Amino acid sequence: MNSNASVARRVGTYLALTLALSSWFYFLIIRAGQLGGGGGWWVMGLMWCPAVAAFLASFITKRPLSAIGWRWSWRYALYAWAIPVAYAAVAYGVTWAVGLGGFPDRAFLARLAQRFGPGMSDAALIGRHVLRQGTLGFLMSCLSGLGEEIGWRGFLVPELARRLSFTRVAIVSGAIWATWHYPVLLFADYNGGTPAWYGLTCFTVLVIGIAFVFAWIRLKSGSVWPAAILHGSHNLWIQAVFDPLTADTGRTKWIIGEFGAALAIVAIGAAWLTWRQRGELRLPLGEAG
Repeated sequence: MNSNASVARRVGTYLALTLALSSWFYFLIIRAGQLGGGGGWWVMGLMWCPAVAAFLASFITKRPLSAIGWRWSWRYALYAWAIPVAYAAVAYGVTWAVGLGGFPDRAFLARLAQRFGPGMSDAALIGRHVLRQGTLGFLMSCLSGLGEEIGWRGFLVPELARRLSFTRVAIVSGAIWATWHYPVLLFADYNGGTPAWYGLTCFTVLVIGIAFVFAWIRLKSGSVWPAAILHGSHNLWIQAVFDPLTADTGRTKWIIGEFGAALAIVAIGAAWLTWRQRGELRLPLGEAG
């Protein structure tokens, strides 16, 4: 079997298994109508479908599990943690500065005060929330993100990189990654409350944009761990910190979150900055451009 056929067989097997495994969790989540169905375990199960598919596809196609990339690098782990903080700070900072969203959300601070105790200043409440989310919350976020990343960046990206340039690897893997989310985006409550066409467009641009960052850090580090940390950091800072701290000023839902314009625009910038560094990569069989 030639290398092109081998890559096609591995990728095809992996994608078929991912879809088959994910379908059951799509059904459960859509039937419940919310991501919180099953106490949140259905979402966790869905996020680990790409990993299970990667393990099964590796066994079926005789791909060594070591190819997923298990070596640890503190340098790239730190990069992975910091990158989402940077692009989220830009997106939300501009949103707050121009008044498209307020800071902080007083109702959210009131809920924090009930949880942590009355009499604390706004800064103390925010600091305690960030500390809590940045420790235990971050670990849980990385755990769920690891399930996706073993599949998307541990299996799919390296296989695509055997035959495609970095640009195509990022776009193809990002498009697949975005599409995998569509069932719960369209038929459950994984959305920002805007029309489906708008949320779908912003989400797709965001995911394909940051897929450049994810693919680069996986191929540069040779490891799936930075991708998992990047995924966990993104979900944590966007969903658990910046979104709830932003007050709605009337048009905010069109701007913030994974279904708003701000992160989509910033993701395009992140993709461009990453794309400029593509020459640093040594793809297995592809090209650099």
